[in-house]
Amino acid sequence: MYLKTNKKLPPEGIGNILIRGTNWIGDAILTIPAVESIRKTYPQAHLAVLAKPWVADIYRLFTRIDEVIIYKPEYDNVPGVLRLAQALKKRQFDLAILLQNAIEAAIIALAAGIPRRAGYNSDGRGILLTHSVRRNREIKKMHQTDYYLEMVKALGCAAVDREMHLEAKISRDEAQQIIQKYIAAPQNKIIGIAPGATYGPAKRWFPARFAAVADNISRIFPGNIILLGGPADTDTAEEVRRLSQAKLINLAGKTSLAEAVHLISQCRLFLSNDSGLMHVAGALNIPTIAIFGSTNPATTSPIGSRSVVIRREVSCSPCLKETCPDDFRCMELITVEDVWQAAQKILEKG
Repeated sequence: MYLKTNKKLPPEGIGNILIRGTNWIGDAILTIPAVESIRKTYPQAHLAVLAKPWVADIYRLFTRIDEVIIYKPEYDNVPGVLRLAQALKKRQFDLAILLQNAIEAAIIALAAGIPRRAGYNSDGRGILLTHSVRRNREIKKMHQTDYYLEMVKALGCAAVDREMHLEAKISRDEAQQIIQKYIAAPQNKIIGIAPGATYGPAKRWFPARFAAVADNISRIFPGNIILLGGPADTDTAEEVRRLSQAKLINLAGKTSLAEAVHLISQCRLFLSNDSGLMHVAGALNIPTIAIFGSTNPATTSPIGSRSVVIRREVSCSPCLKETCPDDFRCMELITVEDVWQAAQKILEKG
């Protein structure tokens, strides 16, 4: 695909780069090939990523960056943005590449005095960018991994493989230490379930059905079944644990993101809604069952050859709404048997 840009980035003379990371775990995962492209283009440059606290571990674990600058909650207002910009100004960055689409990212880069500011011309920010990439209808329909890769490609960055294979970047020894921290029988194999999802309930399959699938799995799988998620997913995960007849281990809200990533890396199977942890599992090439309702797998399915998407075609999906205004049939039509059969096929492969 050819995207129009007003000019390419210079191939030389760039020593200090600020990358504005995306704000959600799944989006951060899907930007990793684009970050790798930037690194390949500027192998000697200092690469810093400006990221929200809850996604910082993704960039630390999986990218060849030199530094993560935390976008603290105190910056989420006009005075805070100005303070952040002043702090960045002292760093004398040569270039800002904005993976985040919001105009705020461009305002910060401009206020920080960064002379080259590159990114999509989204959210009315094109006039604030020195290197603006024009979005078209086709790019908005592409998978998000390609969406970010096409942007840096248009800017003149080096070509890279879109496949991630992040499992190679995980320390098995460290993963085993984390397993021993949280699981009483660490020698057993693990299946992970992430029953939550940010953005809204329209992305979440039913806790009772997750519990029923877990019960079926427990009858043929002699291992640990763990529930994972962030603090906002604690109640949903606890409901799944309570409804299940199996002995599920609820770790939602108890682990750090880095710990959750290491736990997922050791899973025999990962079952999830469309969520950040789903993208982690896919990128780690863990066998993943991804349940989609209101969102679009064409743009946000998990990366990974061992991922299976379960979705029912209904006229109103993908609606991309937080809450279903109708009968929630996109999720209602996905049965326990649908998910269980997919899980059984994966587990029978050994």
